[in-house]
Amino acid sequence: MGSNNVIDRVAVWLATGFGLGLMPVASGTFGTLLALPIIWLLWAHWEIGLVWQGVIAAGLSLAAIPVCSVAERYFGTKDDGRIVADEYMTFPLSMIGLPWNPWVLLTAFLSCRFFDIAKPAPANQLQRIKGGTGIVIDDVVASLYSLLFNHVVYWSVLKRFLATE
Repeated sequence: MGSNNVIDRVAVWLATGFGLGLMPVASGTFGTLLALPIIWLLWAHWEIGLVWQGVIAAGLSLAAIPVCSVAERYFGTKDDGRIVADEYMTFPLSMIGLPWNPWVLLTAFLSCRFFDIAKPAPANQLQRIKGGTGIVIDDVVASLYSLLFNHVVYWSVLKRFLATE
């Protein structure tokens, strides 16, 4: 366990969500909170379009793989609970094409956490892949399930609700 390599230490710091992954309970949920400023910056502040949302969300998901690989080696445990980069770096996938709104964000956050914890197929099988890919891929699948759910909820309920506010 451990490394004195600066790059490894930075990767572990990113993987643990700047320390949020060290929470004694619900580290994944706390780690996912880091996605909120990312979403705010990209969706609300810069108002990037749908294509860029997809590109950035995919890029963050891919970037999580080496970060999680380094952290897994550092901790010496398969998908150590302190590693939360897979949660916060894949969460933007669950918001593609959705507006920045507190209700939409809450729905996305809750559904993403639900699907990550429930791990419906094929997420439960894919997490067995070794290294960072196995750590991240189940969260990608969970975020895609969440994306579908969020669009259904947004277009069937939230859009009407938000129009009456």
